[in-house]
Amino acid sequence: MYKFLRRFAYLSFISWMAVACSVEEVSPTNSATRDSHLALGNPSEADKAYANYLVEKPQYALSYNSYRGTPNWVSWHLSSAWLGEAPRQDDFRADQTLPSAFYKVVPSDYTNSGFDRGHNTPSADRTGSVEDNSATFLMTNMIPQAPNNNQKNWAGLENYCRELVEQGNELYIIMGSYGKGGEGSNGYKETLAGGKVTVPNRIWKVIVVLPLGSGDVNRINTGTRVIAVDTPNANSVGTNWSSYRTTVDVIEAKTGYDLLSNVPDDMQDVLEAKKDDGPTQ
Repeated sequence: MYKFLRRFAYLSFISWMAVACSVEEVSPTNSATRDSHLALGNPSEADKAYANYLVEKPQYALSYNSYRGTPNWVSWHLSSAWLGEAPRQDDFRADQTLPSAFYKVVPSDYTNSGFDRGHNTPSADRTGSVEDNSATFLMTNMIPQAPNNNQKNWAGLENYCRELVEQGNELYIIMGSYGKGGEGSNGYKETLAGGKVTVPNRIWKVIVVLPLGSGDVNRINTGTRVIAVDTPNANSVGTNWSSYRTTVDVIEAKTGYDLLSNVPDDMQDVLEAKKDDGPTQ
């Protein structure tokens, strides 16, 4: 009788383990991952040109303009896999990976200019490690940004992006600037550092919102939420980013870029013509 009970208990345990393992194997999960920053495409076909130089880092990708001393655009993926507890490093510094022929912008080029060293990829989007956060403080990730634009309007949009991630989404974000001349806390300026750094006139961002998953570009459809924002680089800018919503088509017309080039053309036509009217918090 004892042997029978022991054998029955053993067989019951094995059966339970088999069911548990089977359930674990077939249960679908969508875990956050770190994906390609250029999944949506290379907007300007950046390569080795001095005005359109491609820089790919583990934390983001960008097109750098050595004549302006700023990026044309910066592209990055954002999911909870990029977020953690790493503190803000504040180690602004020149990007020594640029070609030797390029002037390497230094933090002091912005000193007393009336413009912030404005991040493209935000520090708070890269808190997974100290290394990730530190990478956002390279000057190739900076533009001269009016303080109220950077600290109020733009900060609100950046916070909303991270709220979307907390809600279970992953984002593909492209940010850039164009034009010449902005209004900082010390008034209007067109350049800094003796002409080495151009102050942009407008600052834009395009955000593609997807629920967590894989094969991201293939999951984009005509109902996918795309947020496009274009703001003046001025201290008088309003604090509500949503009042500056526009379409991808408008930004492309201003910049000459193809912002969603890896998305099928027919789908681009629909998504890029729509002006987002979704929630803002």
